[in-house]
Amino acid sequence: MNRHLKVAFMVAPFLSILGYIGADYYNESKAAVNKIIQLVPEGHCDVINHSCVLKSGEFKVNISDKDGITEVNSTFPLDSATLFLVDDAEQITPYLLGMKESPYYWKNETALRSFTANKGDSYKLRLIAKIKGGQYIAEFYTQTVK
Repeated sequence: MNRHLKVAFMVAPFLSILGYIGADYYNESKAAVNKIIQLVPEGHCDVINHSCVLKSGEFKVNISDKDGITEVNSTFPLDSATLFLVDDAEQITPYLLGMKESPYYWKNETALRSFTANKGDSYKLRLIAKIKGGQYIAEFYTQTVK
């Protein structure tokens, strides 16, 4: 073995480790880029009766309302969540949700129950859930079935 081959064998492990670390930093910077992903309802959406799931790929968000407290829980931890109630005149009322016990559970007191308390009531909602530079957005209707 000549001198150049010995040096190559000694340097190669360090270069592979540096390449691995560099690729990790590159992937992390790509993940932090702002992006917008749309969530779509999975079937009929009834927030009052705890039957509203929004999804995008493996990410799912469940929205429910119990005694005027609207709750959002997700399959991945959220950085923040905001729910918007939109009336017929397109007037928007935002509700910044607060973390309940972990970044998977968010809640706030909203007026949603007063608008959708009766069977057949329907109301437009918007949701923005933020995760590491990504914004998951949805615009959907909830309709009370029972």
